[in-house]
Amino acid sequence: MPYRLTVIGTGYLGITHAASMADLGFEVLGLDVDPDKIARLNAGELPIHEPGLEPVLRRGLASGRLRFTTSYEEVAAFGDVHFVCVGTPQKRGEYAADVTYIDNAIEGLAPLLDRECLVVGKSTVPVGTAERLADKLARLSPAGAEAELAWNPEFLREGFAVHDTLHPDRIVLGVRTERAEKMLREVYEPLGEVPIVVTDYATAELVKTAANAFLATKISFINAMAEVCEAAHADVELLSKALSYDDRIGGRYLNAGLGFGGGCLPKDIRAFMARAGELGADQALTFLREVDAINMRRRARMVDLARELAGGSFHGCTVGVLGAAFKPNSDDIRDSPALAVAVAIGHQGGKVTIYDPIALDNARKAHPELNYGESAVEAVRGAHVVLLLTEWQEFVDLDPEQLGGVVAARRIVDGRNALDAENWRSAGWHYRALGRP
Repeated sequence: MPYRLTVIGTGYLGITHAASMADLGFEVLGLDVDPDKIARLNAGELPIHEPGLEPVLRRGLASGRLRFTTSYEEVAAFGDVHFVCVGTPQKRGEYAADVTYIDNAIEGLAPLLDRECLVVGKSTVPVGTAERLADKLARLSPAGAEAELAWNPEFLREGFAVHDTLHPDRIVLGVRTERAEKMLREVYEPLGEVPIVVTDYATAELVKTAANAFLATKISFINAMAEVCEAAHADVELLSKALSYDDRIGGRYLNAGLGFGGGCLPKDIRAFMARAGELGADQALTFLREVDAINMRRRARMVDLARELAGGSFHGCTVGVLGAAFKPNSDDIRDSPALAVAVAIGHQGGKVTIYDPIALDNARKAHPELNYGESAVEAVRGAHVVLLLTEWQEFVDLDPEQLGGVVAARRIVDGRNALDAENWRSAGWHYRALGRP
């Protein structure tokens, strides 16, 4: 392989990128400032849950092509191409993104770069960040212009991150020079025939934020239709099915329910709005405020439906909650709609017990005030209302008769429209779902 790669930041993106590039044959060195995380990674232990990633990580370690360090000096000496994969969370009390971690990464790396190399941002950032970081890199680096910046946004889905890295639907390269483009094309050449779009920095940054804004809008659109369906006594599932046959619309992301969460969509659309305001283009994105508002209303509506089934009050009511992660096949609880609903019901006097196949430990740490069960049956035992809030296949496959034998009352609210309503009703359950009669 022509280049040695480094990956700065070992979250979902960084670990996946490092392990996958090693799997393609590159020598890769990952960096994080957390020595405990680095020790675990070098031992082949994942600090996150991502299906299919652990064997890729261990193959890379066993081959000697992959290892991890806490040393910027080691990274600077090792790498020809440095991928920056750190987080850009929402600022506390603001809509804007916090780019502190990415600035820290550049400031830690740049003064040590004394030869020709390429620094590649993969983090989701406000448009204009790359231009600013390119100037900082040139100013702080002994190599000057020989240490060049490129922007190469990621499009990974949690739960499918390895597949999306090794089989991307497109690659976007935000570059200033032909040299940077040539280097990145060579890095991604082992992936085979993949559409590559070469852009300036600003367009590359906007591709990711625009994609997330569009997906969030599509999800909130069908959830807005769910609100109308409830008022009109219509069925949003049948409405969605009918819409999906129109190839201009399609069925993906057109599933009504509790709405989106996680570490990307909510904070990214808010950061997009904030940055548009700074650029004087805030009116262009005012619709995203309603997208965000629709999404948050779904959580409140879920609490309302559960309260209705509980007889109008949660006091003295036991509530079994199935799901804590923001989506199935993940242990990520960041901005999780499931946890938000569970916490709200707890605040209103309900005795809440939660079960999740993977995210239980993370939920316990974040909300020790709630109760936790080690199985679905344990979580709903004695429950007056059961809530399905994350559509794990384990929950979709539950036997309504078996569950009915342990609950205090056969009442369920399907927050993801994931269950067979007739199957549950025929087993004597009072079944309710968002957007359905």
